[in-house]
Amino acid sequence: MNKILTDYFEKRGPIKTIGVIGMGYVGIPAAALFAKSFDRVYGFQRNSPSSGYKISLLNSGNNPLKGEEPGLDELIKDIVLKKKFECTSDFSKISSCDAVTIAIQTPFLDPKDLIPDFSALEEGIRQAGKYLKKGTLVVLESTITPGTTETWAKKILEEESGFIAGQDFGLAHAPERVMVGRLLQNIQEHDRVVGGIDDASTKRAMELYGPVLTKGKLIPMTATAAEVTKTAENTFRDLQIAAANQLALYCEAMGINFYDVRTGIDSLKGDGISRAILWPGAGVGGHCLTKDTYHLERGIDVAGISFLDFPEDHESLFTLARHVNDFMPSHMFHLVRQGLSCVGKAVSGSRIAILGFSFLPNTDDARNTPTEQFNNICLKHGAVTQIHDPWVREYPGISLSSDIEPVLKDADVLVFMTAHQMYYSLDYEWVKRIMRPYPVLVDGRNIVDPDIIIQAGFVYEGIGRGDKNIGSGLYKSW
Repeated sequence: MNKILTDYFEKRGPIKTIGVIGMGYVGIPAAALFAKSFDRVYGFQRNSPSSGYKISLLNSGNNPLKGEEPGLDELIKDIVLKKKFECTSDFSKISSCDAVTIAIQTPFLDPKDLIPDFSALEEGIRQAGKYLKKGTLVVLESTITPGTTETWAKKILEEESGFIAGQDFGLAHAPERVMVGRLLQNIQEHDRVVGGIDDASTKRAMELYGPVLTKGKLIPMTATAAEVTKTAENTFRDLQIAAANQLALYCEAMGINFYDVRTGIDSLKGDGISRAILWPGAGVGGHCLTKDTYHLERGIDVAGISFLDFPEDHESLFTLARHVNDFMPSHMFHLVRQGLSCVGKAVSGSRIAILGFSFLPNTDDARNTPTEQFNNICLKHGAVTQIHDPWVREYPGISLSSDIEPVLKDADVLVFMTAHQMYYSLDYEWVKRIMRPYPVLVDGRNIVDPDIIIQAGFVYEGIGRGDKNIGSGLYKSW
């Protein structure tokens, strides 16, 4: 363990003041929990036209995140009332922090070329470096390409501070592992992977995250291993979803029920047997699963020290899974067209009511939502669309309604894209009355019972429901 850095940490004493750069879905709950466990927390947020409003909201004790986040509203009010938290655009206050975490999104510059945009993250890292003091710990929480902490991020911090990482200040990667809708629970109860660039940095980072955990445990490793852990766990989940989606497509083509098959597969129990299958759906969205596979793939070049031995001329299993999941909005359109054809209607000119815009139920998180892709496909083929979402109020280039009746009124097709809780209790006799004659219902999230819907007079199409899709009967038998 580096004695110089260890001495700096010991000289500073226990961690008391923490800075969190980036007030988003990760930074806000993390800052709130740090403030609950430590003396003082600064939430750093640029005072920009798009997100500067968060500063005044947070400082008045209000939560800028919408959707159901159990306990977060109350916790923010409490830490502000106790004067343990302050949101600020004054990054010079980093100089008073014992530890600084950075939780800034890393989206793609262009979804077509899949190149990550690290510009916002770079700005955050430079701000941290500019005001860094010796003995400070810097932790990257953003999902990044394996090798980034040890190379690019380290270099920027050293350039801005004039210090040496691993000697004058600590540096680690401790990736967030949260899902919108259960942010506080995930941070406290999930195990926390902590990877420093050296043992002293890892140990100090464990001192930072330990007090926040209630059920989870700390898992120390190297910074690069932590980066791979984060990108790989999302890649594996994406792979599992793709497997369920592909099996659902097979079941549709063979005229059988995916959910019967899933129950049968999952029934096989015993030592060494693991057959857990996730659920199929209308598409995968969000900030992480849609890009982390590509971060993992790029890690071969960024962090790689050896030649990758892999079958020649074969696509990665992981990127193939991405293509399957990206295809699902297109398959939803196929089901729409199939349902309309059963009642003698074309897509062009038909009115389609799309229910759900966020990528997760009961939240306002619409990052990389598959509904946007599905809507664009419908519009391209001449359909008239309207979108309802109870949580998402606005989105660039998209018209959204929080009132469901005008969206359903005179629609030819009802499409479930998100499993918001309110959709499970719709009165389908009422829905049928306000839609056009011979209505079509396309279920992308297994929300409804097909038998009830068919009995109510709808044409039904659903992912994985080859036994109920009317279109299945259009195929000739052998």
